[in-house]
Amino acid sequence: MAEQETSRERALILALCTHAIWGSMPLYLILVDQVPPLEYVAWRTFFTLPICLFFVVRSRMLGNLGRVLGNWRTMRTLAFSSTLIAVNWFLYVWAIQQHQVYAASVGYYILPLVMMLLGFAFLKERLTKPQAGAVALAVIGVAALSAGALTTLWLSVTVATTFGVYGLLRKTVEAGPLLGLTCESIILLPFVVAFLGWTEVAGDGVVLGRDALETAAIVFGGAMTAIPLLLFATAARALPYSLIGFLQFISPTIVFIIGLIVFRQEMKPAQLVCFILIWAAIALFSWDMFRNARRERQAKLARGVTR
Repeated sequence: MAEQETSRERALILALCTHAIWGSMPLYLILVDQVPPLEYVAWRTFFTLPICLFFVVRSRMLGNLGRVLGNWRTMRTLAFSSTLIAVNWFLYVWAIQQHQVYAASVGYYILPLVMMLLGFAFLKERLTKPQAGAVALAVIGVAALSAGALTTLWLSVTVATTFGVYGLLRKTVEAGPLLGLTCESIILLPFVVAFLGWTEVAGDGVVLGRDALETAAIVFGGAMTAIPLLLFATAARALPYSLIGFLQFISPTIVFIIGLIVFRQEMKPAQLVCFILIWAAIALFSWDMFRNARRERQAKLARGVTR
C-alpha cells in the first residue's frame, strides 16, 4: 500500500514547485472568473479524478487502491480531509472572484503558523532557538497584516485552518499521496455529479461548453488541482511538518505580488512591514536549517572515517 519513499532533498524541491504553482493560481483563475465558484470547484473535482486514475493505472497500483478503499478507518479520515479541501477550494476561488486577493493571501500567511502549531501539538516536532526566533518574527508580521484586514479575517482564518488540518491528515493517513488524492476524489464524486445535475435541471445550466477558452480552463483545473496536491502530499510525508509549514510563506508572497501588479491592489504600510519581517524570518529559518543539515553531513562523514 505504501508508495515510493522520497528523499528530503527531493521533497524540498517538490515543495518549492508546489508553491510556485499555488502562488500563480490567481492568474489562472482569471480565466474562470465568470464561473460560479461552487460549480467551478465541482468541475475541478470531476476532472481531477481521471488524472489520478491514469497515474494509478500507470503505476500498477489498482490493487493498492482497492485495499485503501476497503479500509474503513483510512476512508473515514480521507472523507474528512476531502471535505476540508473542498471547503478550502471554494473559499479561495470565491475570494479571488470577489477580488479579495488580500484576504486570501492573509489566509495563506496565517497557514504556516497553523501548520507549525499542529506539528508541535500532534507530531511532537520541536524548533531550534533560531527557528523559534524566526517564527516569532513571522507571528509579528502576520499580526500586522491581519490588523489591516479585520473585516475579512474570518475568511483568512478559515482558509488557513482548513488547509492546515488537511495537510496534517494527509501526512498521517495510511495512504500515499496518489492513492489518498484518488480516494478523496472518489468520495466527492457523487456529491459533484448530484450538484452538477441539479444545476443543469433547476438552474440556468452548467457553464461547461459555453465558451471554448473557459471550457479549456475548467478542464485544465483538474491538472491544476492534482499536480500541486500530489507534490504537496509527497513533500509533507517526507519533511517535518513545521518545515512544510514555513515553506508556505512562499505562495502567498507570490499572490501578494500578483495582487499588486495584476489586480492593482494598494500596498499598505502593514503589508510592507509584514513582508520585511516574514522574509527576515525566512532567511533566519533557512540559515539554521542549512547549518543543521551541514552539521549532520559532517557528522556522518566523521562516523564513516572512524569506522
